[in-house]
Amino acid sequence: MRTFIFLWLGQLSSSVGSSMTYFALNLWIWQQTQSATSIALILVFYQLPQIVIAPLSGLLADRVSRKRLLIFSDTASAYCTLAVGILAAFQILKLWHVYLIAAAIGCFGNIQALTYSTLIPLIVHKQHHTRASSMGAMVGYGADIFSPALAGLLYPLIGLLGITLIDMSTFAIAIFTLVLVPIPAIEKVNKHNDEQRLAFPSVEGAKRKIWREVTFGFRYIASQPSLLTMVITISIFAFLHQLGETLYQPMILARTGGNTQVLGLIVAASGLGGVFGAIILSIWGGFRRRISGILVGFIGTGVSNLILGLGHFPGLWAVARFGSSLHNPLVMSSYMAVWYAKIAPEHQGRIFAADYLVGIVIESTAGLSAGLLADRLLEPALQSGEWMALHLGGWIGTGPGSGMALLITMSGMGTVLIGIIGFKIPQLRDVETLLADHDSIGDKHTATN
Repeated sequence: MRTFIFLWLGQLSSSVGSSMTYFALNLWIWQQTQSATSIALILVFYQLPQIVIAPLSGLLADRVSRKRLLIFSDTASAYCTLAVGILAAFQILKLWHVYLIAAAIGCFGNIQALTYSTLIPLIVHKQHHTRASSMGAMVGYGADIFSPALAGLLYPLIGLLGITLIDMSTFAIAIFTLVLVPIPAIEKVNKHNDEQRLAFPSVEGAKRKIWREVTFGFRYIASQPSLLTMVITISIFAFLHQLGETLYQPMILARTGGNTQVLGLIVAASGLGGVFGAIILSIWGGFRRRISGILVGFIGTGVSNLILGLGHFPGLWAVARFGSSLHNPLVMSSYMAVWYAKIAPEHQGRIFAADYLVGIVIESTAGLSAGLLADRLLEPALQSGEWMALHLGGWIGTGPGSGMALLITMSGMGTVLIGIIGFKIPQLRDVETLLADHDSIGDKHTATN
């Protein structure tokens, strides 16, 4: 774990800078447009190019030095971020610039995220996979504790250029730790490769071979009914959850008259919840049945989003965001522990890429849908004084942000329902049997420190 912790500290530092830049961009866009859709489009443009790049990223992660991939992707993302600051400094930054740069960062970020996710089985013993995954979740949430407050304080003083320069300095720390960390090479397992050749016989023609390599992850998931069911379940959760993630910041800005200090405190509370959840999970180790951890996390997240949507004052919003983030490490760490136990390291890049691609499509669709539904349907409906306002206004409110609150409430209800139904699905219970069958494969590929 020592090697992983050293690498993790560098990633935590870089995440603080990146979160400051993202928060400052949200403020800049809200000041320019007062539109939830405009903010949601940052995430949409960040994710959409990854639909194309994700299969290639998975193939690269299985074929190229993972350390070199991380250095390349981190460096490219840093230069893209710096471009935002330079354009802002010359007062020529436009919305389309932000979206274009977000798309470029999304491509490099996809390579970085997929490659980083495959490192845990190489440098951490399998008994610590859930703990390591929870620490990975802590990176983003830890940054959320400090970044909004720092960005909110410094943005009026140093602008986007100053924020991005801070981001570059934290990137330098991450690169320094990455260069020093020894990352073992992937050791192929002949028996597993032979089984793969039998399952997917070689064909003539380079194009077809490449196609089979790129689609390997999708075919593998489709061939395992229990894993396919798990992916479908987590995808439904991701769609519903992303509705709330997209809208909660513009909802708070709308309901507080653009009060960035209140938003910063609530984002910090969200980060604090994620850190607490990751710490608890690191000490506890999670549910023995990983599927139970996923489903309990669904229910806890859904209840928190219900509170967020129905709440009308900052203290309750902060509690709700704390609770939502508290459960996220449980969901994602339990989910990743299943993959680490099931998939041999030399195939993780392609299979994780397939799963990641599904997630990108789901979250991009949710993000775009959330902005459009809020701005064009629910916000006008709840402020019009018509039937929706009459029947739901007493619960949700009828002022600015009420339409977004309604959609967040609905997503919370759906998330709780998915968690409850999941305990009744036989294919999800079968995942635990598959894990027991494949633990011996994981032992061959685990490096300890």
